[in-house]
Amino acid sequence: MIRVSGLTKQYGGRTVVDDVSFALEPGTVTGFLGPNGAGKTTTMRVMTGLVPATSGTATVGDRLYVDLPNPGSVVGTLLDASAVHPGRTGRTHLRLLASAIGVPDSRVDEVLGLVGLTDAARRRVGGYSLGMRQRLGIAGALLADPPVLVFDEPANGLDPEGIRWMRDLLRGHAARGGTVLLSSHLLGEVEHTVDRLLVIGGGRIVADGAVAELLGADGTVVRAADPAALARALQAARFHVQHGSDGALVVAGAEPAAVGEIAATAGLALTDLRPQQRGLEDLFFQLTEAAA
Repeated sequence: MIRVSGLTKQYGGRTVVDDVSFALEPGTVTGFLGPNGAGKTTTMRVMTGLVPATSGTATVGDRLYVDLPNPGSVVGTLLDASAVHPGRTGRTHLRLLASAIGVPDSRVDEVLGLVGLTDAARRRVGGYSLGMRQRLGIAGALLADPPVLVFDEPANGLDPEGIRWMRDLLRGHAARGGTVLLSSHLLGEVEHTVDRLLVIGGGRIVADGAVAELLGADGTVVRAADPAALARALQAARFHVQHGSDGALVVAGAEPAAVGEIAATAGLALTDLRPQQRGLEDLFFQLTEAAA
């Protein structure tokens, strides 16, 4: 369990993180979203002991990160994939990390294989592509097989195959009871990876909830073999009907069951009937613009 309570961080007279609170449960992947400068990275850096909080706390299993006996065995972090000595090989870098957190060298080759860097293990990191450095950073986070993963923009530089691999990795970690906090600007990928969303704007949490809950909207999307006849039937029942650009009808304030009942009464065949949902991009801009 990760618990952030009343977290505030100020630099001089500027408040970057303002009274942020949330809790992360085992078995979930949480997406941490916000525009540049919203406070995401600062929050994650405070959580992992890299910068001190001005006030408030961030605990892992009821302990501050800096008070954990061996933090790397509890929390795997990827906050800056470029923070690696360019003259070291990938294997040497991981062996140094493994030694620091008490992990045997044999685990190094395991994680190199897991992230797809076995063939590049003896190459110097300075010659790695951005995507390879991201994979190396993920390998370092996984060395001790920690229960908690905190990743800041881990998909940077990954190709579509790499993004899918990372998605499966994070979902698998959560399925085994792990906890994942993931920040990303790739909204479409986040939508397909996470169970829950935290949205921050202006240093404050502006939304916190399950993906389905936050993206759900009050209305129904419906398609029919005779859309004009269905629109007339719905309007006769005093529903507000909008015509979507893709040929669907959007019925505001209506549950799918009510729309289906009207269609059945009118003897109209439906080809699609579902709750209306907003896209993550729409939600993101709506929330963060309101917080600006």
